[in-house]
Amino acid sequence: MAMNMASSSGGGGRRRRRGAVMAEINVTPMVDVMLVLLIIFMVAAPLMTSNIDIDLPIASGGRSTASNTPPLTLSVKRTNGGCNSNVELYLGDAPIAAADLLPKIKAIRETRSEAESVVYLRGDKDVCYTDMMKLLGQIRTAGFKANIVIIPEQGS
Repeated sequence: MAMNMASSSGGGGRRRRRGAVMAEINVTPMVDVMLVLLIIFMVAAPLMTSNIDIDLPIASGGRSTASNTPPLTLSVKRTNGGCNSNVELYLGDAPIAAADLLPKIKAIRETRSEAESVVYLRGDKDVCYTDMMKLLGQIRTAGFKANIVIIPEQGS
């Protein structure tokens, strides 16, 4: 025992042993940051969707475009009844009467540049073809180009 104490006292020895290198990585801070980012995206994702519940038809083809300005969207939702029945129209997220649509989008067209002259038409899959064609005609009369919004097929 005395021998152990004498050798570990280090009174006259110049060699000292260094501690072993720690070869572990602490991942706790990284996990904390990832969980905070996950929560932020889970909260923010529902805020980026449209408020109007429309069941869009499914189709293939086409491409999406990116722009800095929010596009003008016209949403059409069938209320009840058969073809040529009443439909609910929404310009952006605000409801609009069918009679007020043409003057309103003409006024909007005068404030927009040529590059921003596109209206995205979102129609419920139950809306009749004639109602959609009437709206497309009004959009073209106002001087806008019209794009019909669809949901791409799964796997394309």
